Amino acid sequence: MTLETGIYKHYKGNLYEVIGVAQHSETLEYLVIYKTLYGDFSTWVRPLDMFLETVGKEGKQVARFEFVESSD
Repeated sequence: MTLETGIYKHYKGNLYEVIGVAQHSETLEYLVIYKTLYGDFSTWVRPLDMFLETVGKEGKQVARFEFVESSD
């Protein structure tokens, strides 16, 4: 599974940089590796399905993370 690396905007407004996608060694679940582009610039991991899902915001369904630009 692939996901374009680059900058993504969370539906609440913060920016994140997707570093890549990894696969869990036990469950084989795909996980997105990303870091915050604010605060302590910490690195996080989230299930790919959750990263790509839509969420409710102001009565509409919107992408949890929206692609902004490539990191190339």
